Amino acid sequence: MTGTATMKVGQFGRPTLSKDGRTITVHIPLTLRHQGGRKQVVTPAGATPWIPTPPRVDNTLVKAIVRAHRWRDMLESGDYATVRDLAKAEAINESYLGRVLRLTLLSPKIVEAILEGKQPATLELDDLMKQFPVEWDQQLGSLTEA
Repeated sequence: MTGTATMKVGQFGRPTLSKDGRTITVHIPLTLRHQGGRKQVVTPAGATPWIPTPPRVDNTLVKAIVRAHRWRDMLESGDYATVRDLAKAEAINESYLGRVLRLTLLSPKIVEAILEGKQPATLELDDLMKQFPVEWDQQLGSLTEA
C-alpha cells in the first residue's frame, strides 16, 4: 500500500494500519471459554453469530437431570425413607442430593432443550443448582438471566 494512511487507529471495530502502511491489524472482540474439555468462542452480547451454533449436548447437565429423576424414583418407591438415608447409601452429601433433586421440578421444555443440546449457551449446572421458580413459565427467564 502506498500513500498516506487514511484509517483511524485504535478504536474497536476499526483496523489499525502500521506506520509503514504494509500491515493492517484487525481487533475482534471475543472470549474463549473452556467447557467440557473444549474451547468455545463467545461473541459479544448482541452480536450476530457468523455461523449458527450446532446443538451441543452438555453431558454434565444431562447426567444431573438423570440422577435427579433416579433419586426421586428411589425415594418415591420406598427404597429409602428419607433423603438422609439415600445420601448415605449413595455416599454423597445430603445437601448436594437435595439441590440435585430440585432438577425434577424443571419445566419439560427446559429438560427437552437440554437433552437436545438446545439450551442457552451460557447455561451451566451451577445455574441449575441455584434456586429457580417452581412455575414452569417463569423458569426459562430466570435461568437465562443467571
